[in-house]
Amino acid sequence: MKRFRVALLFAVILTIAAVSMAAAQDPAYNTPFITSVTYQNVGTQQTNVQFDFYNEKSGTPITVVKPLPAGAGSSLFMGSVSSIPTNFSGSAVVSSSEPIVATLVQIPQSTTVKNRPLSNGFSSATSNVLIATVLKNKFNTHTKFSIQNADTSAIDITVKIYNADNPSDPPITLTETNIPVGAAKIYDLGSMAQLGTSFNGSATVTAVKTGTSTSANIVGSALELSVSGTAAKAFEGVAGGAKTVYMASALCDFAAGQNTAYAVQNIGTADTTVTVTYSNGNSEQALIKPGTKHSFQGCGAGNTSGFKGSATITSDTSDIVVIGKVYGAGLSTAFLGESSGSAKLALPYVRWTADANYGAGKLRQRTFIAIQNVGTSPVSGVVVKYLNKNGEVVGTHNLADIPAGEKANSTAKLATVASGHSQSELDEFGTPDANPGGGFGGAVVVEGPTGSQLVAVARVQTKLSDGSVVGEDYNGMPIQ
Repeated sequence: MKRFRVALLFAVILTIAAVSMAAAQDPAYNTPFITSVTYQNVGTQQTNVQFDFYNEKSGTPITVVKPLPAGAGSSLFMGSVSSIPTNFSGSAVVSSSEPIVATLVQIPQSTTVKNRPLSNGFSSATSNVLIATVLKNKFNTHTKFSIQNADTSAIDITVKIYNADNPSDPPITLTETNIPVGAAKIYDLGSMAQLGTSFNGSATVTAVKTGTSTSANIVGSALELSVSGTAAKAFEGVAGGAKTVYMASALCDFAAGQNTAYAVQNIGTADTTVTVTYSNGNSEQALIKPGTKHSFQGCGAGNTSGFKGSATITSDTSDIVVIGKVYGAGLSTAFLGESSGSAKLALPYVRWTADANYGAGKLRQRTFIAIQNVGTSPVSGVVVKYLNKNGEVVGTHNLADIPAGEKANSTAKLATVASGHSQSELDEFGTPDANPGGGFGGAVVVEGPTGSQLVAVARVQTKLSDGSVVGEDYNGMPIQ
């Protein structure tokens, strides 16, 4: 079977009844989450998908198997798996005979925390993981990150944490030995005394097979959780960087207060000058020392209130890694900068709901997809296909030409209903109302012409009963 590795980060399994009222009203950092794995079969045949869940530092998996038609998207809510114990926290490996993609949805068990952090699984692994931003009590946030053993035997890992506020400081080094296959080590910066009372930085992680100097494979993911508020977001660690990175979303005070920030980490051994160029032509620069990071704000570079576009980030000396964040107007999101694109992308977690079900305490969601052309020439004929939980295309959205470096947007509302289906399936896309037999499940495939270079970021938003909006981002995944 083809093995698709997922860093199943902080899958804290609790029934809602087990959450006390005191815990339910805690800030994001103290909030328990239950993970739902949304997954999509991007192959051509129906397949059985196997989930092997590993408790932290345990090499014995809990196994679940689910059938999935070709093209279909579905979800596995871990709170409904009776064999997974209460307070489980760990990782997973997902396997199938067909290629699959997966996005993790962390569902808060809280009356106050409403955002659902999103992060993607991994189809490959290497001996190092780079996490462009880690925080302790900085910007009212603590970071938790997880490093999973994606190798064939036990591993040892070394973590180096760099101080962005004092780049000349030597990194703080941590080690962990004998992590079993499939299992993960979880780091909670909020409880690390070595970091003092407040810390702003980045991290690198390397791995070897236990007791040797032979490189071993790992993957990693991170959560950023508000210390006293409700903000919560997630993103993946990456194996490497590039001298050019593309950001599909750039905002300055858009829609009454939405802004982007880019955390740029220099992963080289020399100083580098980094330039952020926005799709409106504005740009700004900063010098970044090795291992450290610098933050660029969407309202910098002369961007004015209301700006909405994309950005390209370049480095003159060293490779860089970039995390994009959107904040303000209720949003708390994170997504990866991309160094290259693909002609075909998958997004396994896509929802849309009609106005009557959006807000007013109904908590249904809407997904907004930004698709950026990172090639060097305009691209024509990009099609966004909306598929139900049976893998049937219920609607298509044909995009206008996308100039080089710029982006287009898509939602289920903009799609044209496919033959044999109804408009109601797009009006309530991915919800039980629209799916045959009920249940949640909706996915998207973005297809461009052969050779096109596309990246995508999906924003999944919920409107609360008071009219405010929460949301989180995740990246589209290439289909080979």
